[in-house]
Amino acid sequence: MGEEAKWYVIHTYSGYENKVATNLEKIVENRKLEHLIQAMRIPSEMVIETSGEGTGRKKTKEVERKLFPSYVLVKMIMTDESWHVVRNIRGVTAFVGPGSKPIALTEEEVQKFEIDQIPVAEIDFEVGDSVKITDGALRDSVGVVEEISSDKKRVKLIISMFGRQMSTEIETSAVSPIKE
Repeated sequence: MGEEAKWYVIHTYSGYENKVATNLEKIVENRKLEHLIQAMRIPSEMVIETSGEGTGRKKTKEVERKLFPSYVLVKMIMTDESWHVVRNIRGVTAFVGPGSKPIALTEEEVQKFEIDQIPVAEIDFEVGDSVKITDGALRDSVGVVEEISSDKKRVKLIISMFGRQMSTEIETSAVSPIKE
């Protein structure tokens, strides 16, 4: 083997990022290509959007916004087979690189965009615990942990906002337990 998987950038039609990632996951699973195509990411952030201003019915909601619209990141070992699988997915226009030669992201780029973060091994809270949000638009809000993702990277919280119970999902690194 010897070949190490690297992160590549694929360009997609606008609005096709999620479809491309989902279809690629299915193809990888069906064709048993996990050894070649190992992960996909659509870098995004959670932001609070306000609508209805001036109408007297101002609403805010948390939405996911893509950091790089029309791009999907794929961690893969570049072979003729893996290139063809990715390139032939509906919605993919090209790999990023000169001509048809894909260029892998550098280690610095992977670090900068926090693409390949190591899963959080230990978290010091569990379902039912109260936590404080330490980062992002909901900073300083308090919530109750409803669910923790299997890789422990994301946590679903119930928070009280504007007198109503709301569910929100954020990265575990953006919350800290409230010590009694």
